[in-house]
Amino acid sequence: MAMEFDLISQGTLLQENGRGEAVDVRSSSTRTFFCVMLIREQIEQESVDVSIWGSADGENWGTQPLLKLPQQFYRGETRAVLELNLVPEINFIRAGWELNRWGRVAPLPMFVLGLHLTEVPAMKRQVPQTHAGATT
Repeated sequence: MAMEFDLISQGTLLQENGRGEAVDVRSSSTRTFFCVMLIREQIEQESVDVSIWGSADGENWGTQPLLKLPQQFYRGETRAVLELNLVPEINFIRAGWELNRWGRVAPLPMFVLGLHLTEVPAMKRQVPQTHAGATT
C-alpha cells in the first residue's frame, strides 16, 4: 500500500521559523512522493518558505534541503514532486519553514497551512505489443 502522511498537519498555525517531526520513508517502494502544500489563512505583507530535508539516521539533516517549494505569499495550493531515488542513503524526511514579515501592524507573521505527501505508485512495466503492417 502506498505511503501517505503529513509533514505539516493540515491547519497548523505557523508564527515562527521551525521544523516538523521526522518521517521514516524506508518502507516506500517507489521513493517518489507527490507533495501538496495548502495555505488556508495568512495576513498581508508576509511570506513563507517551506522545504523538505533528508537524513540517513534521523539526527543529521545536512546543510541543504532535498526540495524547496516556491516562496508563497497568499492562500492557495502548491504542488511538487519529491524524488528520493537519487539519494538512496536518505531514510527520514521532515519539513522546515521560514517566515518573513515586513511592513506595518502586527509584528508576527501568521500562516495556517499543511503539507501532505502521497507516494506515487509504481508504473506498469508491461508495454503493449503493437504490430506494424505494410499497407498496399
